[in-house]
Amino acid sequence: MARRNSKLAYIVNDAKRNATYKKRKNSLIKMTKEISTLCGVDACAIIYNRNEFQPEVWPSHSGVQSVLYKFLTFPPHEQSRKMFDQQSFLKQRIVKAQDQLKKKKICNRKEMMSLLMFKCLSTGFVEEDIDLQIAKDLLSVIDRNLNELDRKITTVQPEVGTFFATNRA
Repeated sequence: MARRNSKLAYIVNDAKRNATYKKRKNSLIKMTKEISTLCGVDACAIIYNRNEFQPEVWPSHSGVQSVLYKFLTFPPHEQSRKMFDQQSFLKQRIVKAQDQLKKKKICNRKEMMSLLMFKCLSTGFVEEDIDLQIAKDLLSVIDRNLNELDRKITTVQPEVGTFFATNRA
């Protein structure tokens, strides 16, 4: 049975809210146990409910204190090394998006030059309203392709010669 998405809003009904709290709390503790066991990491959970006197902790008070002590003994730089605030997260996303945009522009430019080259080869002439930079890029693409063809021809020709020489003998 597929799970349905629940609306994230305050649950007004007290009985439903408490039932949901207990289910989610147990699920959170179960996931913390699993990540601790499967990955071999020190993990703890502290769940505070304002209706209860003491917060609920997993695995135990001493276990939570040892995990927190280990974390607090790290230098501040190490503590915050993988933490994100909204500003640093957005900066990272912007940098990634800019890199992707740069790669797409390069890819589009190569595709445009290839299409222009094939158009020139099929029609036999270059468009009259072509920009000087585009013409230079087109020449470099044509030169690169010709050099690639020359390299392939020179690597294939010795193989063909040796093939015929061995068959005659």
